[in-house]
Amino acid sequence: MTHLAATATTPPATTIATLPPLPLIIAALLLAALLWLLGYAAACAASPFARCHRCEGKGKTLKPNGHTRTWCRHCDATGLRLRWGRRLFNYLRRLYRDGSR
Repeated sequence: MTHLAATATTPPATTIATLPPLPLIIAALLLAALLWLLGYAAACAASPFARCHRCEGKGKTLKPNGHTRTWCRHCDATGLRLRWGRRLFNYLRRLYRDGSR
């Protein structure tokens, strides 16, 4: 008669055989990055300007008592800034235009 040990070990929850293959993980990450990039490009095309982070879209900074301290120099007091994706698109378009002249 065989005796079973009371402290039997169980196999680990994840083994190498159950993990998806590395090329599948890389393909999924590349697909996710491509979808994010397309979404951001659409956002830059639809609304190239975003709120200024320095003045929170107000165009000026305020003192604690509510009076205007200074006009925001980062956004030239408009409260808007050009998105970095749109800035990159404008640069590449200008580079292409100047190179084809």
